[in-house]
Amino acid sequence: MRKVLVTGATGQIGSELTMVLRQQLGAKNVVAVGHSRQPDLQLLQSGVYRTLDIRDQVAVQNVVIEHQVDTIFHLASLLSVVAEQQPQKAWDINMQGLMNVLEVARMNHCAVFFPSSIGAFGLQTPAMNTPQDTIQRPDTMYGVTKVAGELLCDYYHKRYAVEVRGLRYPGLISFKTQAGGGVTDYAVEIFYAALQQQAYCCFLRADTQLDMMYMPDAVNAAIRLMQADINQLTHHNAFNITAISITPEQLAAEIKRHIPEFKMSYKIDPARQAIADSWPRHMDDSCARKEWGWRHEYSLSVMVKDMLVKLADKLSGDDYVTGASRNPVF
Repeated sequence: MRKVLVTGATGQIGSELTMVLRQQLGAKNVVAVGHSRQPDLQLLQSGVYRTLDIRDQVAVQNVVIEHQVDTIFHLASLLSVVAEQQPQKAWDINMQGLMNVLEVARMNHCAVFFPSSIGAFGLQTPAMNTPQDTIQRPDTMYGVTKVAGELLCDYYHKRYAVEVRGLRYPGLISFKTQAGGGVTDYAVEIFYAALQQQAYCCFLRADTQLDMMYMPDAVNAAIRLMQADINQLTHHNAFNITAISITPEQLAAEIKRHIPEFKMSYKIDPARQAIADSWPRHMDDSCARKEWGWRHEYSLSVMVKDMLVKLADKLSGDDYVTGASRNPVF
């Protein structure tokens, strides 16, 4: 992994992964590409950025050849809620985009990282300690594209020897980018609301338990997997990984420890709740821990404190942080 391309570089994972990779490999060795979302100044000024549609295979090929890319972190996709609203577009972007990346990787001998998701499972999947290898029958377009993506990656690995590796991410929490159309968006929105209004109305039930992860752990997992010794990997693709398994009421209680005036209310979104109810409560990630040494660093309490500190700092130059939330008890 010497010259890297990150697709979806303006998204939740991509915006942070790109910066970590530039720190580790050197700014000139990490090319970022995005499409619809405006990149921030840090991303633009720290290295090469290109705008392209991931459905344009020629454009992807040209970037890979121009910059002599040997590894592609393919993060461009439509997320769960948006994909359900626009299923045909989601299939086009998520699947045609992945096919283009795999074809370019095949022709140019690149390694590929593909992020799957907790959304790749369904109601028939064991909800607690979801096994690495188990039934996958999602009933959302997002989940369908993730399962199909896992299988397509397996095919390219077996048929063409493309070095494809991937993770099944849980819900991700980050202060850098706001939520972007996922079922677990509440776990990001709640922090903004706590600092800005000291109140949040959650769209999931209070007892909806789902796996979550803080972004530094998510970024570290992707990089560590791509650096892992292939001879130690039994499952090269679609590794279950998780860090914390929580409910909205548990997250709210932890935030309240730092912002005592914070209040949580609930107005259930039936569509999002139905998707959340089809996902596992907790994934078994023992294969990732055994095969390539996966370890998370952030517990719920450590994550909440760090998130509040960094988000408060991010918002401090704006007019959004008002009232008692200017002085959370960190």
